[in-house]
Amino acid sequence: MKFGKDVENLLKKLLIHYNKYFHKEVLNSDGRRLFMEILRMLMYEHPELRRTIYRVRRKLDLYSVKKIAYIVLGEETTEELLREAIYGKYLEYMY
Repeated sequence: MKFGKDVENLLKKLLIHYNKYFHKEVLNSDGRRLFMEILRMLMYEHPELRRTIYRVRRKLDLYSVKKIAYIVLGEETTEELLREAIYGKYLEYMY
């Protein structure tokens, strides 16, 4: 499935700036606004994701964001971006 660059870039922005958009693994108001915009764009581009988007909108937490990010960006990219956002760029040098 091919997704628009704007959806991918907004999702990357949401994941990279984890500390800005999340509080205790739940989206804050700015994060919620950005995530709803992402979901709106996804619904317009891919109506077949309607059911998944409907379920994700119910509970706006890290698990829901990761579920959409796995579909759009892929599992490996999502985990890499989140790991870097939460632990920092130099995590591998800590050990």
